[in-house]
Amino acid sequence: MPPEKPHWAHLLREVVTSGLCTGCAACVIACPHDVLRYDDTTDGVGNTNGVGTTNGTYRPWKVEADGGPTDCTHGVKGCTMCTRACPRFRTWETEIDTALFGRQREPDEVAGIALDIVLARATDPAVNAAGQDGGLVSALLIWALEHEMIDAALVSALGDDGTTWKAVPAVARTPAEVLAAAGSRYTYSANTMAYPQAIEAGAEKLALVGMSCQASVPAMMRTRKTGKVARRLALSIGLLCSKTFDDAIFPELFEARYGLARQDIAKMNIKGVFQIWTRDGGYHEVPLKEGHAWTRQGCLRCPDFAAEHADIATGGIGVFSDWTLTIVRTDQGRTILEGALADGVVETRPADDDPGAVALLHRLARVSRRRWPETAAAGPGRIPVAAPRSPSARSSAAGS
Repeated sequence: MPPEKPHWAHLLREVVTSGLCTGCAACVIACPHDVLRYDDTTDGVGNTNGVGTTNGTYRPWKVEADGGPTDCTHGVKGCTMCTRACPRFRTWETEIDTALFGRQREPDEVAGIALDIVLARATDPAVNAAGQDGGLVSALLIWALEHEMIDAALVSALGDDGTTWKAVPAVARTPAEVLAAAGSRYTYSANTMAYPQAIEAGAEKLALVGMSCQASVPAMMRTRKTGKVARRLALSIGLLCSKTFDDAIFPELFEARYGLARQDIAKMNIKGVFQIWTRDGGYHEVPLKEGHAWTRQGCLRCPDFAAEHADIATGGIGVFSDWTLTIVRTDQGRTILEGALADGVVETRPADDDPGAVALLHRLARVSRRRWPETAAAGPGRIPVAAPRSPSARSSAAGS
């Protein structure tokens, strides 16, 4: 019997409609036949995917042609590119760990395999101020661009004039464009979807900056050999991430309950609460638990808080608001950080200076690991999981 060649029909059933899909869009950019699309609407309204649900809430879907929404004639003929690109398909974790690190993660490595853990920040005051928690990611991207280690970076930006707070994929080719995209958004942007734009502009060496689910995409593509797309993703910077929120959190929570219109918001952060700075100079805090009802569905099963397969993982989870907890995972990541450090672009201090941040890293990583369902492919050192609680109905939350 010939070996199975899993394709879109398998991906749709096992990942997209099973609750495992994070919406990273790796399958879309890897598809060589241009039959996959991506829907970043958050209202559940979209083209039906043929299995009784819609394409909304950040998920891929397939066009009617070439096999219809639930099958793929190219896949039947042997194309497996979408399943090879997906960082949640079957034994993704053990495959990436083995390929990237030469071994599987041990049970006590709950936050993934790491070479170094430090606190880091940009030394340039302008970069530090423009970025989040010390501007480290911006500094690394600028250094990599200037040293021709990358041609462009796939990042997120704020759509329109920046007042809608709609996070959208974007390409940064210059230091100015990096700084223009700096800062954190807590709604979702599939930054991989900026890949075609970058390639059309001639870029061949790309950095991907994204949530932990997206940070696994380059390593997965290299592991399962997705060709040019894999070779072009030269650097992966992952953002520590417990969850992201639907865009509806702005009108339904921040504005309806606290009078904070999205067009008036200048900056956001999460430090146990939603920290919100407004354009008039005001500062506001919203309890984080009040946002649970707007948790994005793609986050409910994601087991990766710590961007375990990025070259460098970063997150502002410590007591020092202008330093970023930085996890160097690969030789490529070490080369980038050490180069920037040698040139005085960034500075570091021991992670032991903030033991609480390291403890929180492991605690949040353990919580996320428990989300991975028992019915899915087991990863190394699995922590017993419980079914995640779905966000309460928005109508109830908004009225509480």
